Amino acid sequence: MTYRAVETLKNVDYVAAEDTRHTLQLLNHFEIKKPLISCRTQNEKFAAEKIVKLLDEGNSVAYASDAGTPGISDPGAVLVDCVREGGHDVVPIPGASAFATLISVAGSGGKTLIFEGFLSPKPGKRRSRLRELMSTGDAIIIYESPFRITKLLSDIADIDSTRRVVVGRELTKLHEEIISGSAEELRDDFTNRPSIKGEFAIFISGTKRIQLSEEDTDN
Repeated sequence: MTYRAVETLKNVDYVAAEDTRHTLQLLNHFEIKKPLISCRTQNEKFAAEKIVKLLDEGNSVAYASDAGTPGISDPGAVLVDCVREGGHDVVPIPGASAFATLISVAGSGGKTLIFEGFLSPKPGKRRSRLRELMSTGDAIIIYESPFRITKLLSDIADIDSTRRVVVGRELTKLHEEIISGSAEELRDDFTNRPSIKGEFAIFISGTKRIQLSEEDTDN
């Protein structure tokens, strides 16, 4: 948590949350007491309308997603649209980000990065989309659950066993783990574990490399 995020939670009138139980633990840790509003995927439109009404009445509201910044593959987009359409400002408060954290240690060596989020849980669709993404030659970041991580690594190895892969587990959290190697090596690693827990972010290296011109090197 940044100081700015803590101060924001202290100063707003209400806190909307993807999971009020998780956010209540966070608030309790910082000794913050605020009314909580549930704003999850199942009720986001309804909750957004409620939040806009509170803003219309002059209240301030902060929104906390479980997985942190930037709210990708998490609720929040509908809320942002509704608040803007209601004529109110939306102010980002940067926080923990699995996406940015993994990029910072991946060592991509390329100029372009594709973020895909979660692939389809259906094997055929997952492999088809993965093959399409890897054919671009660009680096890729994918999110995955503990239940399908070994299957995803197997698919990557089948498509191109030469690609370097960086797996981040529970990034920015207490049990953070980052390992790098070939998809086959990482697949074998996780297959041999007695249990797999946590959320995953996976970086797949690209085949393109930055070509520096003489002008670039001179500068």
